[in-house]
Amino acid sequence: MPSTPDNPDQPKLKHVGEEKRGPDRRKADLGGPSGLERRRGPGRRLSDFTRAAEEGELTQEQFMFVMAIEGFKKANNKVYPSWTDVLEVVRLLGYRKTLPSSIKLRAAEDWQEAPDAPAAVRPVRREDREAA
Repeated sequence: MPSTPDNPDQPKLKHVGEEKRGPDRRKADLGGPSGLERRRGPGRRLSDFTRAAEEGELTQEQFMFVMAIEGFKKANNKVYPSWTDVLEVVRLLGYRKTLPSSIKLRAAEDWQEAPDAPAAVRPVRREDREAA
């Protein structure tokens, strides 16, 4: 450890966060904008959708999603649902991937499905197989 200029025998204390633990990911170039950026620059305003939610006025869609997540958490005794759990709730609400993505993802291939595709997030029950 380097010494201080006043006392060469006393080691210099490091400040919190002074020691690096790997490359600074904030400086890494990820190949341009992906469409996932949330920071606003000068002159950019929040969408009505986002502004209303941040002010506590949820749309019908936002309220239904929040209530579905809360119901899932209670039914499954989970405080923090996993991303897989969130996707399950979204699909059970009736959402399907029917349009091309508006965001660019480097590691994922875009795809689409039929609007009436089944949720396919839960195993098929015996009663449902027999009824078909």
